[in-house]
Amino acid sequence: MNITVYLGANEGNDPTLREAVAELGTWIGSSGNRLIYGGSKCGLMGVLAENVIKAGGEAIGVEPQFFIDEELQYDELTELIVTKDMPERKAKMIELGDAFIAFPGGTGTLEEISEIMAMVSLGHLDAPCILYNLDGYYDSLKAFMNKMIEKGLSTVERQKGITFASTLDEIREILS
Repeated sequence: MNITVYLGANEGNDPTLREAVAELGTWIGSSGNRLIYGGSKCGLMGVLAENVIKAGGEAIGVEPQFFIDEELQYDELTELIVTKDMPERKAKMIELGDAFIAFPGGTGTLEEISEIMAMVSLGHLDAPCILYNLDGYYDSLKAFMNKMIEKGLSTVERQKGITFASTLDEIREILS
């Protein structure tokens, strides 16, 4: 399975993030799945790819040319796909993915997983959409989505393909 993971190129200030993303990468690499991600060597993205590769797995990076020009790519990748810009990068990551995970991240992570959430809710994408709710990171988003249902702007049916997982074990269960 190709697992597309959205996450930040920053490491953040909580060491739990690094530990959890390393664990996620080790699982992807040792389970026979393949990582699809943004291609960076920086921050949490680099930690994820490094652990996938160390565990014997494949890591495919999808990175726009302007990041390559800044030499931000992870050079040990199984494959690096270079795109002309961010919209092409997002489309390629969606095309390659069989499942989608949003690890805690910043506005870019939110923007990318929001597109997946919309596609899943509209029935345009039949794939698991998982928000890794590590230490309650996505609790506010979960409450907001419930508010959408409460106000009649969304439905339980529309949101049924979008899940929140607090642990790697829950992610493994969803993807099994």
